[in-house]
Amino acid sequence: MSISWPDFAAALGLLLVIEGLLPFLDPAGMRRVLAAVSDHTDKALRIAGAASMLAGVVVLWLFRS
Repeated sequence: MSISWPDFAAALGLLLVIEGLLPFLDPAGMRRVLAAVSDHTDKALRIAGAASMLAGVVVLWLFRS
């Protein structure tokens, strides 16, 4: 599977737009989310990160194959 640079740039741009939505629309809610996340253990954060990466790989596999 080969991903072209324009596709990569588009994906990165979309990621930045999606990640910017919560702080733009609800800054107080973003602070609450960050405070809640900071209370989690490293293990819990790693599991959540791994699950997120796995979900992303599955989505890419489903739509790019």
